[in-house]
Amino acid sequence: MKKPRKSSALDRRQFLAATGGLLAAAVPGAAKIADVVGSAAPSPSPRAPKPSGSLRKIPIGVFDPVYEHLSLDAMLDKVSTLGLEAMEIGTGGYPNNRHCPLDELIADRSKAKAWQKKFEDKGIHVAALSCHGNPVHPDAKHAQKDIDTFRKTVLLAEMLDVKVIVGFSGCPGGTPQDAQPNWITYRWPPEYAQMQDWQWKERVIPYWKEAAKYARDHGIKRLAFEMHPNFVVYNPRTLMKLREAVGEEIGANCDLSHLFWQGCDPVEVIQFLGRQGALFHAHMKDTTFYPENVNKYGVLNFAFEKSDLDSASETFRAVGYGHSASLWKSVIKAYMDVGFEGILSIENEDPILPGEVGVERAAYVLRNVRRELLGE
Repeated sequence: MKKPRKSSALDRRQFLAATGGLLAAAVPGAAKIADVVGSAAPSPSPRAPKPSGSLRKIPIGVFDPVYEHLSLDAMLDKVSTLGLEAMEIGTGGYPNNRHCPLDELIADRSKAKAWQKKFEDKGIHVAALSCHGNPVHPDAKHAQKDIDTFRKTVLLAEMLDVKVIVGFSGCPGGTPQDAQPNWITYRWPPEYAQMQDWQWKERVIPYWKEAAKYARDHGIKRLAFEMHPNFVVYNPRTLMKLREAVGEEIGANCDLSHLFWQGCDPVEVIQFLGRQGALFHAHMKDTTFYPENVNKYGVLNFAFEKSDLDSASETFRAVGYGHSASLWKSVIKAYMDVGFEGILSIENEDPILPGEVGVERAAYVLRNVRRELLGE
């Protein structure tokens, strides 16, 4: 049992209730959070959307690593029982490939089709294949493994007519001699600017130009990058920088959990990327803030384990447990408004509601929000 927090005018539940689950646009700095905590007056619902009969019913799905303890058949039974309509399947890299024997499938088209049919028989669409890795890692063996996984994933996507491949941009070292990645976000002192320029010019852009051409040659035109810390694409601007340098095959896996803590407004992000035609996929994951720790430590103080929450500034939560349902309603409405053609893929990394529990809670929120928007 975790000890209750001290030194806060409002506990976490009171804070969220009082603020209507304010999004991270209200959290770029400590002063703003202090203002929020100091006021118990309810905030208006952000951009309250109205139902519309013309809105697309975006499928709700789930990313399969959360079911790594289940066999493929057991997972499909579970997902079908939840009423989810689509899945994002890991093919290797950091998500691994627990439910997708990649080498076996690309070697035998009939096996690949039989694998896909297992999903279809349960009414589940394989909407995206994910190979999150670091293909520009300074360790050549590490990089080559992720490069090979990406290329094999392209071949499987072509075989199965899956339109979206999800991954990371990767991060190289800062010099040709480095043995580990060097994530650079601040261009001073000047040697950091020199390293960052070298990374993009010599490693990142050349690799992705070649990789995007390979994907395009195999009919895959949507490479969805998760904007994630520790990789060169970590926000909408760096995503667009790579897209401008490489081509329209580059787009976003819009995982707002990584953008909330950076101070992004989720609706603004969706509208911005939607106008560019750069929204290919969406992870459904929330982030909650602990204002008393943000005030002391800032936002670069993330916790991944439940045992670390007492000193954390923020952590991942299931959808609706970091920001209010009204905020998520505005988010889903924004996806509908920009004509988003992907799925809402639940990725649960909640240390408080782990595994299947977090998926079920997120699915409940998303289904209700979608139902309200569609007037069902």
